[in-house]
Amino acid sequence: MPTEVDASGLAVTAKPSILTRVFKAFSYSDFRLMWFGACISSIGTWMQIVAQSWLIYRLSHSAFLLALDQFLGGIPIFLFSLLGGVVADRVERRKILLASQYVQLASSGLLAILVATGAVQIWHILCLSFVSGLAQAFGGPAYQALIPTLVNREDMPNAIALNAASFLAPIIALLLISSRFLPKTAKESVFASLKLGIKFVRRQESMAALIVLAFCMTALSMPLRTYIPVFVNDIFRAGPRTYGDLLSLMGVGSICGSLAIASLGNASGKGRRALVMLLCLGATISAFAISRSLAFSSAILVLFGFSLMAVFASVSSLVQLITTDEMRGRVMSVYNCAFRGGMPLGNLISGWMVPVFTAPVVLTANGLLLIAVALYFLLVHRRVTAL
Repeated sequence: MPTEVDASGLAVTAKPSILTRVFKAFSYSDFRLMWFGACISSIGTWMQIVAQSWLIYRLSHSAFLLALDQFLGGIPIFLFSLLGGVVADRVERRKILLASQYVQLASSGLLAILVATGAVQIWHILCLSFVSGLAQAFGGPAYQALIPTLVNREDMPNAIALNAASFLAPIIALLLISSRFLPKTAKESVFASLKLGIKFVRRQESMAALIVLAFCMTALSMPLRTYIPVFVNDIFRAGPRTYGDLLSLMGVGSICGSLAIASLGNASGKGRRALVMLLCLGATISAFAISRSLAFSSAILVLFGFSLMAVFASVSSLVQLITTDEMRGRVMSVYNCAFRGGMPLGNLISGWMVPVFTAPVVLTANGLLLIAVALYFLLVHRRVTAL
């Protein structure tokens, strides 16, 4: 760290600049490789999300099929993430990630060919979403367990927040990364290893609350992203360009949220901060649902993206800090199961309700429920606020 000389001639440590604090984790070469690969990958992933959701709605004009696509992409993660966590603690994590990325790359490429040839049908999209979700069920825990091993413990929250800011770039990055996780030879069975991971989670006083928060956050917030095509087409009477613009604004908010959390580093109060941002997240969902102004909805989506990423980065950091490395794959699989499992279940339930009550009513209720969850953990169950 740079030093300065004060008036008395003594050397003092200079306070790091805001850019140094925000991008501190970039001082680790392996993390830089992983981050840039993931960043480029995210661009491709969001391009596919935009095109795929709009394609489904254009072909079917069905809010239920929008939700079903999200459900089929997420349910394998809910069903198989626990097994993926055990594998992540038994096999070199880089190899698991490479296999996961290869499968997702193949699925994305096949969908592109089907669309280009005009042969695509709804069932093709739904099946490929399931295959990609299955790959993510094993890649997700390995990825989350790998990131903390690339940086020192005190820089972990910064790294996770930056990492929060699809497929070919991570493959290249993973092949270049020199850091390795060498798993110890497991003496117990896969099932016994899984039980040890669940037991570890249950022993941690605050871990269960964090798991519940992760599930509620995705189950109640992700339907907003799912039903943006419905608002664009049926309420704002606009087309795919407006849809892409709205998602871009949400992405801008997400980047700002990630950088804001990264600038705080390993500062105290992460639990309270996560709950306050969860409160804001619920408010933005309800505000978007009742809005009939495109300009106001656009501004709200920026705040939604900021709040969502701030909650995600804060909760993920807390889970990682509580976890030991030898248990990290299994613990992150439990977290991943809750975090990613909330998406398909939340979308499935909303998919049944939207045709009956309309998307604005369902999303308004989701926002109010999320506010209630945040207030409960802020005022009643206060273990998270102590973290």
